[in-house]
Amino acid sequence: MNSSERRLKLMLLLQQPGKKLTVEEIAEKFGVSRRTIFRDFNVLQEINVPVTWDKYSGYGVMPGYKVPPLMFTSKELATIMVGLNFVKSQVDKQLVEDAQGVELKIKNVLPDELKELMISLESKTIVDPYLKFGGEKKDGGDWYLLSSAIAQKNRVQFLYTTKSGETSVRKVDPYILVFYEDHWNMIGKSHIRGEVRNFILDQMQEIEILDEKIKEEKEIDIEGLIFRNNERSVLVKVLIEKSFLERFRGNIPAKIFKISEKKTKKIQVSFYFDNLDFLNEWLLQFGNAIEIEGPESLRKKRKALLEEMLNQ
Repeated sequence: MNSSERRLKLMLLLQQPGKKLTVEEIAEKFGVSRRTIFRDFNVLQEINVPVTWDKYSGYGVMPGYKVPPLMFTSKELATIMVGLNFVKSQVDKQLVEDAQGVELKIKNVLPDELKELMISLESKTIVDPYLKFGGEKKDGGDWYLLSSAIAQKNRVQFLYTTKSGETSVRKVDPYILVFYEDHWNMIGKSHIRGEVRNFILDQMQEIEILDEKIKEEKEIDIEGLIFRNNERSVLVKVLIEKSFLERFRGNIPAKIFKISEKKTKKIQVSFYFDNLDFLNEWLLQFGNAIEIEGPESLRKKRKALLEEMLNQ
């Protein structure tokens, strides 16, 4: 924990109601010396945080004081809560816990009238009910460590296990992180094949940031990386009912390149995709509203998946 993070947590700690703490108790809580805590008090006072003390109750802050940068309007708070509720609905367990931590910090420094609004928004604003109430939480991989490598423009090395169970060491230039509805992906240049690849984070282990800088020859085309058509991409064509088209377009994890209206009540949508197993399961949410035209391998996967579900 760096000094800035410690001082922020100290400020939140001092604002909590109930028993005040002595400097010894605070130092023990943060695992630092009394002298360090006194230095932190001085820094807080320099930025006009009214730290108080008396020999009977210990240290605190002046009653009624709130952290100025976190004074939101009700509309701003509602926007923040929509974002936090969306993150908390995801299946990545660590992401959910981090969002809950952010929510708690904000709640601790709000005035009472906004705190009541926040509590109401937290429980009664549902962003994605299917994920919130149905999605099983799981470890999604160390996205934070990889985001640090991307920001620092450093190469990474890790053990990667493929779907077939083969494990090998990979060295990669990480470019971007992409979060889909149930997993994180890292897109980067693999040093084994010398090409841009997708890596699923929960299939990575022993991630290490290397002391090797990435040489960027030109600005990264983020959209091009996400929707690129590589040698593993397959042309997919589906027929979807018109009433489901907007939902399909807004959520499909691929870039649609052609939409054709047919004589029937359905629309033909064409796109490229490189993971037919994932796509097969993703398409289930549309039920009978969607029909797979091609490729034949995806049609077979759909038939096998439906038969497996019926036999369970």
